[in-house]
Amino acid sequence: MRSVLLYLASCAFLTVPAVAQDHAIRIPAGSLSEALNQLSEQLDTVIIAESADLSGTQSRQITGTMTAREALSALLEDTDLEFTSKVSGVWVVRRSAEPQPGSLHFARPLARPTPFASFEPLRIYDTVVVTGTRAGSPAIESLSPVDVLDRATLGAPVSDDLTDVIAEILPGFFAQRRPLSDGAVFVRPYSLRNLSADHTLILVDGKRRHRSAMLNAGGSQSPDLAMIPTNAIDRVEVLRDGASAQYGSDAIAGVINIITRRDAMTDGFAQYSQYYEGDGVQKRLGLGAGHRTGTHGVRVNLDYSHAAATSRARQRLDAMAYMEAHPEANLSDPVQKWGQPEREDFRLLTNGNMATAFGEMYGLASLSWGQGVSDFNWRSPEAQSAYAESDAFEGWTLRDVYPHGFKPQFGQEERDSAATLGLKGKSKAGLHYDLSAGFGENQIDYFLYKTINASMGPASPFEFDAGGLRQREYNLNADFQTEWNAPGIAEGPVELAFGLERRVEQYTTLAGDLASYEIGPGATDGLTSGSNGFPGYTPMQSKTHDQTNWAAYVDATAHLTATTRAGLAVRFEDFDSFGSQFIGKLALRQDLTHTLAFRATASTGFKAPTPAQLYSERTSQGVDAETLDIFTAGRFTPTGEVATIISLRPGTDISSLSPETSESLSAGLVWQPIPGFAASLDAYNIDLHDRIFTSDEFILTPEERISLTALGVPGGESITTVFFYQNDFETRTSGVDVAIRYATDLAGGALDLGLTYNTNHTEVLNASFLDNPSRVSRFENLHPRNSMLASLRYQKDRITVSGKLRRFGPWQDYLNEAGDQVQTFGSEVFVDASIAFDLTDQTVIRAGVENLFNAYPDEAERQASKGLIYSRNAPYDTDGGLFYIRFDLKL
Repeated sequence: MRSVLLYLASCAFLTVPAVAQDHAIRIPAGSLSEALNQLSEQLDTVIIAESADLSGTQSRQITGTMTAREALSALLEDTDLEFTSKVSGVWVVRRSAEPQPGSLHFARPLARPTPFASFEPLRIYDTVVVTGTRAGSPAIESLSPVDVLDRATLGAPVSDDLTDVIAEILPGFFAQRRPLSDGAVFVRPYSLRNLSADHTLILVDGKRRHRSAMLNAGGSQSPDLAMIPTNAIDRVEVLRDGASAQYGSDAIAGVINIITRRDAMTDGFAQYSQYYEGDGVQKRLGLGAGHRTGTHGVRVNLDYSHAAATSRARQRLDAMAYMEAHPEANLSDPVQKWGQPEREDFRLLTNGNMATAFGEMYGLASLSWGQGVSDFNWRSPEAQSAYAESDAFEGWTLRDVYPHGFKPQFGQEERDSAATLGLKGKSKAGLHYDLSAGFGENQIDYFLYKTINASMGPASPFEFDAGGLRQREYNLNADFQTEWNAPGIAEGPVELAFGLERRVEQYTTLAGDLASYEIGPGATDGLTSGSNGFPGYTPMQSKTHDQTNWAAYVDATAHLTATTRAGLAVRFEDFDSFGSQFIGKLALRQDLTHTLAFRATASTGFKAPTPAQLYSERTSQGVDAETLDIFTAGRFTPTGEVATIISLRPGTDISSLSPETSESLSAGLVWQPIPGFAASLDAYNIDLHDRIFTSDEFILTPEERISLTALGVPGGESITTVFFYQNDFETRTSGVDVAIRYATDLAGGALDLGLTYNTNHTEVLNASFLDNPSRVSRFENLHPRNSMLASLRYQKDRITVSGKLRRFGPWQDYLNEAGDQVQTFGSEVFVDASIAFDLTDQTVIRAGVENLFNAYPDEAERQASKGLIYSRNAPYDTDGGLFYIRFDLKL
């Protein structure tokens, strides 16, 4: 309660008046659509209009110093169009029309106020979303629940990582930090509706985004959102509903569609941020520019970021004991970091379009590069698996190189590229077509330094190329839309979409250098082989696996009556690796009154296993939290020889993977009682079968380790446990989404209030681990059951103040390494606040804080012996308060 009161007091204190200003307007004669685009840029405001209302209309030249109202009056003179101001800084241009019977008043949602007066470049656009129905509809009128995150909302968080940005503003979407978790510290797992990351389909401009090469928590393989520059995004549409019948595999929890900017504004920004603790300094620079005419356009956006590491750790117990026995060691305190890695990123995205005789040709390309370094666990000189003496190295031990222990440095270099080229248009018969070809690639290379291959002794290098991973995807799409008259079935034409898709996925493992996986002579005396911390990929593992599928779909929506709209989608997909799937979706929307509507959906879905899940293998090393000695664990393909060895055990059967399947139901209400106010409530239930997840760990017998060594498995002689991906269990996920928004004029300014809430529960129905209540409980409660975001934004002339209150409910993690106990972490509240000043019409400065009151979660007991303070699985940032300052420039 204290945090809530302080939050409200901070917002009230920051709400201050400012002074209005006229604008210098210069618009040549030409099409009204282009004139309104130019006017929105020169006014630094938002203008909304229907494209059909502007088609073929010309405007006269206007010049001079005038207000927005005066400029719009001059442009619309001698037309049958009118304009209104719904909220400050937002103008709506349209023909006069009475509401249709059975439709909601003010059905088209108001655009949100800008984060500061001069930086929402808008453009003329239909206020519709394309996610959820291929025909498109206003978000508030959609058949399924859709959140539209506009540029102002997306620009509020400090982070350059789109994963963090969405997690801060969308309840029910969580992202974990995962420090000291190999590649997961760089390509972080996320979750929508408490499902796996690859249960949410990611689209960019309506086209499927390729996956990351990284397999993350539980085996999920999803796109790396961090590779998309946030300053290139116009809006993000989040469909919270099963949509596999419309978009294909993965869309079980929903769809996130990232719509890129296509405006002509030239702009840039510089940002500096730092945690209260003095670490984690991040410097960001962004630049974007575009050019548009009536027939073609192009835009380029570049984003650069460098972030220093953070550390929220205590000294390790074994380091404290070692210092007592060896005061001359002078170890750092703490000896290892638990926190965010040091990272540097470049991101580039460009798109464009041009008119041709066959239709509009369009393209999109992105290129990103990132590199980061993270601490691994400190290796104590008492760890025998690294420091044991060996007869193979007479007169030499690891103490000759690292006398007081060592801390491997683990690094990742990531390269991500994508390109789409397409042609769309409309035939004389009224058939809309969109033909496209896409390519995407994500490659990750791992490296280590300040470490050693202990089994090689003095012959070992201290730096290693551990190899890498590569994911490639090729997509061909042919999408069509038309209207079909169906008298007796629907009132008015049926909006019909249909199409074909062909997709190829390739997954490649790249071998590391010889020393990264070499089994040296010291292995016979128990010294671990391979680059310590992360053994490299071997030539035996260096393979390419692919998977091809094709699909056909039909998607139709229609007004059955004046107050009833329905949708039907069916899809057939065929995969060469496991067969075919046929799925469908039904949707209904009933307008109960002019202000209240009911909507419901029922759908089936699926998630196909990827080549990486089917065939990839990995060994890794860690430090046991109890013995503090080094151990090696391995994940292997469920179709390989290691699986065959484990399947020889009585009652054990490691089998190949099959698709996950789902049934989803949702129902909700949409309410718009007054202008500027919109509310929705949606309940959902998702039954998910044959979920792909990591199996139980199998502790190897000495005989099994000998078999692994004979197979040439890297580190096979020292591997203690192995596991596999399996279709292991079934779950039921149910919950409720609530969204309320109110925008109004207040005291000469624009006030925008928002409240979004999600409550969510996952129940394990059938699993091989049902006799392990701790594992069941931890899985069901890994993410908070409820989360809430309350937001406030007030804009008056040249000043904008914003505030957010984020609340997360309780969640659980394992209490110990054995996984037979869980720890419950309590609810947390984080408060964010900022204030922005328009210094001139071209420049804005914004200052603010995230986690204003420096809140930290409960301390974790698991791995506390290794200096960990806060759980590595926390669904929010655990680094405390962060302040920032940002300068924006528009040319």
